[in-house]
Amino acid sequence: MFDDLSAKLDGAFARFRSRAVLDDVMIAEGMREVRRALLEADVHFKVAKEFCARVEEKARGREVARSVTPAQQVVKIVHDELVELLGGANAPLGESRQPPTVFVLAGLQGSGKTTTAAKLALWLQKRNRRPLLVACDVRRPAAIDQLETLGRQLSIPVVADRAETRVERIAAAGVERARAERRNAVVIDTAGRLHVDDELMEELGRVVAAVEPTETLLVADGMTGQDAVRIAETFHARVPLTGIVLTKMDGDARGGAALSIHAVTGLPIKLVGTGERLDALELFHPDRIAGRILAKGDVVTLVERAQEAIRSVEAERLEEKVGQRGRFDLDDFLTAMRQIQRMGPLQGILGLVPGLGAQLKGAEIDPRRLKRVEAILLSMTPGERRNPKVLNGSRRKRIARGSGTTVQEVNQLLKQYEQMNQMMKALKKSGPKLFRR
Repeated sequence: MFDDLSAKLDGAFARFRSRAVLDDVMIAEGMREVRRALLEADVHFKVAKEFCARVEEKARGREVARSVTPAQQVVKIVHDELVELLGGANAPLGESRQPPTVFVLAGLQGSGKTTTAAKLALWLQKRNRRPLLVACDVRRPAAIDQLETLGRQLSIPVVADRAETRVERIAAAGVERARAERRNAVVIDTAGRLHVDDELMEELGRVVAAVEPTETLLVADGMTGQDAVRIAETFHARVPLTGIVLTKMDGDARGGAALSIHAVTGLPIKLVGTGERLDALELFHPDRIAGRILAKGDVVTLVERAQEAIRSVEAERLEEKVGQRGRFDLDDFLTAMRQIQRMGPLQGILGLVPGLGAQLKGAEIDPRRLKRVEAILLSMTPGERRNPKVLNGSRRKRIARGSGTTVQEVNQLLKQYEQMNQMMKALKKSGPKLFRR
């Protein structure tokens, strides 16, 4: 997300880094670079112009504190304005006073609406809600099949009726079933088209009128840039929306839709899809996104992902073992690696670490590497994993053959394992809680 924009903004800020003071000429030149970066990121031209005007006005009228450089001052102003541009504060999902809370998802065909419905249901389930999915795209049978398949994967029931053509009846039946089964969340997937038309909007309007949802969310493809903004304006003019879900943001290095859609429509971005995995859905936090755009990382999201992915029972057992022995064995190493894998793609995780985003730009991080490491570990006997000191040359050759890797890869893994053990010994002296949630 935002890789191209981050790199170009960093280039624009470079002109400030060698200067001891801010002057009007330098600020104007820098803002021209910022405006060019925003426009190349497919940000709405009016939004880009007004954004740069506000930053320039604040930069001209602000004295630079002695403790910061001009570049740091400008970055701070840009950060604050980005937060406002993205909506200011986080807009949480609404909750009905009388269960169930109903979510209606709208959008064009191909925006990722059906997958997003399943992702949202899983997101709710992880937060101790009991969701129900409702398939209201009766014009595209594949959409019903897709939602039912996703529901089975997640063990979340799906309401569908292939014989019924009036979608408002299917939606209402879904809400009634949720009440009967004491389910407190209903996610309704509606039909999409290749373009906005009267029939689509009338059908959506009937669904909304029938179930009176707490949230009516437009699912928009973040990679379409300004088209996503125009689609949001059109939908909102016909059926009042409560927010936006931007999908495919992991594939959008520019970010124009995210930076324009709130400013143009006034609607908050509530959720973003950050990958193909069903757990790749995040609440949208303007301050965190601004930090990512400016390559400052996003430690809070990193911690939240870790808390969701790392199973507390495993973590406490691992902490207890390491605390008693003061070192990892390779079984512990395997457990820790699997916990990291549950957090999502490695490149996305590392991109949340402050300072690493820019360094990783263009770097290829092969997700198969972790699988190869796992194969090496599983090719060892339990005794070898518990006591790696017995791994002599012949054993290492056997492990390499069994895992389909090379002796060099086995040696490299063991070297990394020893380095981690040295780190564990150092940390044990200060007694921190390494793994507990």
